[in-house]
Amino acid sequence: MSDPTTGAPFSPVVLEAWFDLQCPDCLRALDDVRALRAKYGERLDVRLRHFPLEKHKHAYAAAQAAEEAADQGKGWPYAEALLARTAELGDRGEPVLLEVAGELGLDAEEFDTALIDGRHLLIVDADQAEGKAIKITGTPTYVIDGERLDGGQSQDGLRERIETIADRLLAQG
Repeated sequence: MSDPTTGAPFSPVVLEAWFDLQCPDCLRALDDVRALRAKYGERLDVRLRHFPLEKHKHAYAAAQAAEEAADQGKGWPYAEALLARTAELGDRGEPVLLEVAGELGLDAEEFDTALIDGRHLLIVDADQAEGKAIKITGTPTYVIDGERLDGGQSQDGLRERIETIADRLLAQG
């Protein structure tokens, strides 16, 4: 990538967003993610990481479905559409995963197959294990420049803290 103002090459700042795709707090966190994308554009690489919580029955399958969506080129749009339906996912379960895929023009049959054959299990398991290793206990949680910002209890001030770190890193770059 290159800086649109100078043309000089740059590496974007990486922000890991550890989400549970059945989590109402993660749905509220999307406003912050959208604001950060609007402010930084390509200078901020927001990466979805999976941390399905045990209390959310369909979160693990939702994480697998999001990985299938990423394989089909629409990872974040799928995650955002699914988060908008967290209550429905809780009530109706896995059929919602396939409906969202179809609504986004993705191959819903391939989603169904992926959920059956478990092709994305390793990615979700690896994310969850890494999340536990870095002491994530709730969602949303962010990691930027090695700093863990926990939004599981409160999201107040998180976006401002992320912006402070991102601004510092971009000024150094």
